[in-house]
Amino acid sequence: MIPIFIILFFTLGTIIGSFLNVVIFRLNTQKSFLKSFGGRSACMSCYNKLCWYELIPVFSFLGLKGRCRNCMTRISIQYPLVELTTGIIFAALFLKFQDLFFIDIYGFFIAYDYYAIMFSLLLVIAVYDLRHKIIPDMLVFFLGLLAFAGLFFFGSSEFYVHTPSILEFFSGIFIALPFAFFWLISGGGWMGLGDAKLTLGLGWLLGISLALSGLVIAFWSGAIIGIALVVLSKNSKGKRFQMKSEIPFAPFLVFGAFLAFILDLHLFY
Repeated sequence: MIPIFIILFFTLGTIIGSFLNVVIFRLNTQKSFLKSFGGRSACMSCYNKLCWYELIPVFSFLGLKGRCRNCMTRISIQYPLVELTTGIIFAALFLKFQDLFFIDIYGFFIAYDYYAIMFSLLLVIAVYDLRHKIIPDMLVFFLGLLAFAGLFFFGSSEFYVHTPSILEFFSGIFIALPFAFFWLISGGGWMGLGDAKLTLGLGWLLGISLALSGLVIAFWSGAIIGIALVVLSKNSKGKRFQMKSEIPFAPFLVFGAFLAFILDLHLFY
């Protein structure tokens, strides 16, 4: 029965991932908020309205061979990657809370929905930063607001109404302060202010122990990817990466936070 639920939650995730792509591509466009996220989906090049069979997550991209059916323009690989990633996130969250699913179905859906929303929001932030090298204030503000509110309703990833401890109250500030300090003394050269704002929400969402573990994963994965890009680009005739090249850090922060949360990593005790 567990594999069936994994498939169901994975499928739900790919559907949500399709919507997240819309948010990522249309956020901060010249259109109004309602026009940006309303209306039927269309090709970004020829603006041809898409049919239902062109909107099936992952499979439509494969069936169309990565090209628009009308103008044959290449479709961004971001579409299936975000859909697959969201599917993995949703399936992993089910595995995280599967015991609660069979004990307290209402508690499961409250906790699951909260963390599904939070990590979906984090995925949007990560991909947007990857595309534009900036983290929108609106997204990190919303993340921080929800994460702070979660302090009163979630403890050890389980739902129960309680008063947060002093340590929980200051967990976000504790995690964000070093990033804000690096941004301040480097004038934004070492670290962006958006990363500090992001880690504020991550600290409240995960707590100090998990957040610190996520930071370790983020810095190590960022270093590995950065070095790999420098080495691989030496034999490339195109744009070359250097040690001073700007690499968005939000994707690594989100990756580290997700792994720390799902695997319950406490690397410092």
